[in-house]
Amino acid sequence: MALAATFACFAVYWVGYRFYGGYLADRVWSLRPHAVTPAHAKRDDIDYLPTNRFVLFGHHYASITGLSPMLGPAIAVIWGWLPAMLWVVAGALVVGCVHDFSALVLSIRARGLSVGALTEGLIGVRAKSMFHLIIFFAVGLAMGVFVSVISTLFTPAFYPQAVVPSFFLMAAALVVGFLVFRRRASAPKTAAVAFLATLAVVVLAGGGDLLTFEWHSRDGWGGVLLVYSFLASVLPVWVLLQPRDFINSLLLYLGMALMYLGFFVLRPEFVSPAVVVAPEGAPPIFPFVFVVIACGAVSGFHGLVSSGTTAKQIDRETDARMIGYGGMIGESLLGLMAVLACTAGFSSPGSWGEHYSSWGSANTLGGKISVFIEGGARFVGSLGLPPGPATALIAVIVVSFALTTLDSATRLLRYNIAEIASGLG
Repeated sequence: MALAATFACFAVYWVGYRFYGGYLADRVWSLRPHAVTPAHAKRDDIDYLPTNRFVLFGHHYASITGLSPMLGPAIAVIWGWLPAMLWVVAGALVVGCVHDFSALVLSIRARGLSVGALTEGLIGVRAKSMFHLIIFFAVGLAMGVFVSVISTLFTPAFYPQAVVPSFFLMAAALVVGFLVFRRRASAPKTAAVAFLATLAVVVLAGGGDLLTFEWHSRDGWGGVLLVYSFLASVLPVWVLLQPRDFINSLLLYLGMALMYLGFFVLRPEFVSPAVVVAPEGAPPIFPFVFVVIACGAVSGFHGLVSSGTTAKQIDRETDARMIGYGGMIGESLLGLMAVLACTAGFSSPGSWGEHYSSWGSANTLGGKISVFIEGGARFVGSLGLPPGPATALIAVIVVSFALTTLDSATRLLRYNIAEIASGLG
């Protein structure tokens, strides 16, 4: 049943992108291949920079994804695997993908302005001011949550083996950015070397204590992450943001591919019921399954990314379908994997029932993250990778999603503050 349901979801994704995404691109937005995008019209090599669509897809995908597509389904499966799976797939194709795609096109055609600035022309000046304030507090709150979550994951009680690979990836990105944009080195070759070096560090960190760094202070980690976020938000995009996101996206693609390949090799069955109408202590399934699974199906934050960093780097209008609509499908695939890892990733119905015995026992940070990581590692382990490196790989992937969203959110907050300031002048 689990294998058949997953193949059915893949088929629905393809139909949605091929036909509905094509309809939006050709009939609704009428994308123009020769239109001058903001990346060309306002090029400054800091924020505005024409970028290869595959590189930009990696940045966009990693920026929108974050932790939520894993956290939401990891608790929503308490109502069974079927409601979570249906909303992750259908919600993305008819709501989330349309939202992301539309926000990207609107911003491209408005000189790269964010959705906050676009509000002035659509509704009015007062609405723009209110929207800017909402964005400011919402992004600031999201940044605080991501800093808190990553700081927790870095502590010895969770996954300290993810620390060194995560910071190694940042250093590798700086080297790649310098070599490619200053020394005119081959981008594919330098990115490939950095990617392979990062994989080697992940394997070594997961194989023992050699590359495991332990620091118990969550506040200390929080300070380090905030400094990193500030630097990532003010440096030119080619220095850190683009190379880090591209290398990181390769790691994410590999991790996703290994988890799905391992799932197909292992061929596990669902150990949870299809539907649980009233779990102990849980709110009603309707509408809370839609509330719990936001990212993975639809997220307003994506509109900020689409109209923030992505619209300023897109090379051609016609790239918007792949990046906007396709990027959201990529996030939905992660949400689908979370559903599988938290239902078919358990060894038995008894172990699933023990973890999801009540809302209180399942709805904890450690519970949600650990279930996804352990389930994903079980799938990857079926390919022959030892448990230590397999767990380290999935843990680094989880942290990488969160870090990429954190640095993009900080840059978006900078854009938002600049737009607020320009309205006061």
